[in-house]
Amino acid sequence: MSIESLYVKNFRNLTEQRISFNSNLNFIVGDNGSGKSSLLEAVFFLGHGKSFRTSKSDLVCHFDEDVFFLNVKDESSNSFGLSKGKEDVSFLIKKNGNRVSRLSELATDFAVQVVTPESFRLLSGGAKERRKFIDLGMFHVKHEFSSQWKIFSKILRQRNALLKNRFESKSYEYWTNEFVTYSKLLSELREKYCELVSSELTQWLKILLPELVETIDLSYYRGWSKSRELFDVLASQREKEFNQGFSVAGAQKFDFKFLIGGHSIEQKLSRGQQKLFLLALTFAQMKLIEKVKQVKPILLIDDIGAELDLSSRTRFKEAISTLSCQILITAIEQEAIKPLVFAENELKEYTMFHVKHGQILESK
Repeated sequence: MSIESLYVKNFRNLTEQRISFNSNLNFIVGDNGSGKSSLLEAVFFLGHGKSFRTSKSDLVCHFDEDVFFLNVKDESSNSFGLSKGKEDVSFLIKKNGNRVSRLSELATDFAVQVVTPESFRLLSGGAKERRKFIDLGMFHVKHEFSSQWKIFSKILRQRNALLKNRFESKSYEYWTNEFVTYSKLLSELREKYCELVSSELTQWLKILLPELVETIDLSYYRGWSKSRELFDVLASQREKEFNQGFSVAGAQKFDFKFLIGGHSIEQKLSRGQQKLFLLALTFAQMKLIEKVKQVKPILLIDDIGAELDLSSRTRFKEAISTLSCQILITAIEQEAIKPLVFAENELKEYTMFHVKHGQILESK
């Protein structure tokens, strides 16, 4: 899908307004603090039910207000909205005017991917960031993953509770057996998905980082040693688990990394090359989602000018010219997006916006 219009009220510093977007490419220019990132955050929030800037949903509500409202209409005039008060426990979620109970019901219609300055944590941060990235893609591409992950999460909580209370019994054996079974199922799904991502990534690296396309390898860690069965690992770590009160191996420990000559990406690439790699990785995941769901994904890129020189932005333009998705790109200065603007005789249409004091205005 693509967003035809977005209505915002009391969200961050954005003024109450409805913004109409281009179904292809949108540039949003404005000073720091003007509301550029808040606009992307609002779109992301509707697609994920959370922010990419904070884990506390009440913080996105304007400090002078008690409730925020978001609503989008897509190209087929479907309406999706949510609101939440600072003191509310849950969201009020609506789809075509009808109330729905779960945020995941919105997520099935939105396939929103984001690249921000914080995305570098995918390379240099802990395994949790990389798990979030892969699991987001799997939610859309491997449909059985979501239900299996919910079951596994319940099993993990039960097993950890037994470990924390040092409760060795038939219950412990039962939950351990279930834990191993679902860890294996999730591991197999993730491994297949990582192979798909790696294969698709190659196509985008040929455009964005052609000089490195043959040197990058995927390192995958399923959550326990490749050379051992999970039952054996857990048996050997039994006392350690009871002492620590949680499961030390299993699908919850999954991680993956991309390496160059055995070294991590962030150790070998410049900051600009890292950003191009992150863009290529995001494009790869978007393409997989598009192939499986037959939907038009939405791509959000915050502060495109940071880290990318003129040559890199030219490569980026070439890459987005082949994407079939709606794109929203922010920049502090219009100069940063000049290499990305398509001429009238080129295929990609675009709309330019200027942001000032939370008001988004289309530039004529």
